[in-house]
Amino acid sequence: MTTPLRQPLTLPNGTTLPNRLGKSAMTEAMADKSDNPTQRHITLYRRWAAGGLGLQVTGNVMVDRRYLERPGNVVVEDERDLAGLTAWADAARSGSARAWVQISHPGRQCPMVVNAHPLSPSAEKLRMLGLFGKPREMTPDDIHDAIRRYGETARILRKAGFDGVQIHGAHGYLISQFLSPITNRRTDEWGGTLENRARFLRAVVAATRTAVGADCPIGVKLNSADFQKGGFTLDECKQVARWLQKDGIDLLEISGGTYEEMSFATATPQRDSTRTREAFFLDYAREIRAEVDIPLMVTGGFRSRAAMEQALTEDGIDMIGLARPICVHPDGAAALISGQAERIGISEDGLTLGRGSWGINAQNWLINLVNTVARVEYYVWQMDRMAAGQEPAPRASRNALVLMLGYLGKSTVRALRRKPRARRRAT
Repeated sequence: MTTPLRQPLTLPNGTTLPNRLGKSAMTEAMADKSDNPTQRHITLYRRWAAGGLGLQVTGNVMVDRRYLERPGNVVVEDERDLAGLTAWADAARSGSARAWVQISHPGRQCPMVVNAHPLSPSAEKLRMLGLFGKPREMTPDDIHDAIRRYGETARILRKAGFDGVQIHGAHGYLISQFLSPITNRRTDEWGGTLENRARFLRAVVAATRTAVGADCPIGVKLNSADFQKGGFTLDECKQVARWLQKDGIDLLEISGGTYEEMSFATATPQRDSTRTREAFFLDYAREIRAEVDIPLMVTGGFRSRAAMEQALTEDGIDMIGLARPICVHPDGAAALISGQAERIGISEDGLTLGRGSWGINAQNWLINLVNTVARVEYYVWQMDRMAAGQEPAPRASRNALVLMLGYLGKSTVRALRRKPRARRRAT
């Protein structure tokens, strides 16, 4: 069958991806007590590798053990578990896919069970059920240390055998916090104008390029907008994209939202015109495409082969990102490319609370939060099944409150069991 999904993609640095379907990053939360990858990562990524993807991007790998997006994140600060990272890379590359690692720092989006006083560009607290502590404003030394850590983590992952890295600059994590005027109130060279607010991201890209060399592809995940009043805007995104092209990145993934406005994790597109087009951020990506020549990847909402092909042939998109659909249909990429499937994924209606037996208003902010977390945890559960060598169970029902409480309970247990780690000696 002839389909644009099958076509290879050559990136600016000369690397070729074998097709146009990529696994977008999802948090696995499967690290051991020392924050290292486990056999579960290997089993899960080997399963996805057999499914026909052209690119696999891992979930959040943290650059600083003191600050996690959630307990269970893999942390790469040094080479002490190089063998485990190599085994993970080998599994992720065991099919035709290229294997990249998403590297990240959560900034203020670090749960209190991990650190009650995380770092952020400014001391702007994330107010969400008391789950996050008031951050400490980063000093210039903190900023330079974080930049160094991104580069060092990328170097180690490249040494372990991963094909590339993606810098997480979206969803309200540290880089996104620097970009947004809501979370960046600084008046020094790292805040104020967009040029200053983007300085941290560009410094991270530069440090990463120095660490991995010209032959290693570097991607960036960037918010098209924060979707918050006074936050990072689409026009600002366009300018940052132009700078990133100048800085020599190889793939730009478009997303949107933060923990306070979870556009990246909900099932509702941001513009009415995207409702019939499936993809949440496609309209924004089309506007960004008019500004830059960087290969673009769009993730979120794609379910049908027809919509994916239209995005590739008519909208200037280069890669289709898949996340939730391949948690329930891990062979979905191969099925779409071969023509055996016209659509992958499931309806998420059964994963939400609303009126009925609950007798509550689904527009309530707390209910919306429960629904959002429940959807995420449903797919984490499917990943857990595959990591145990089982197949997904997409038809199995799961109560939204049970999923939410399960997330809180598992996160607490994982945080409590983490082992203290000896400080690395300076060399």
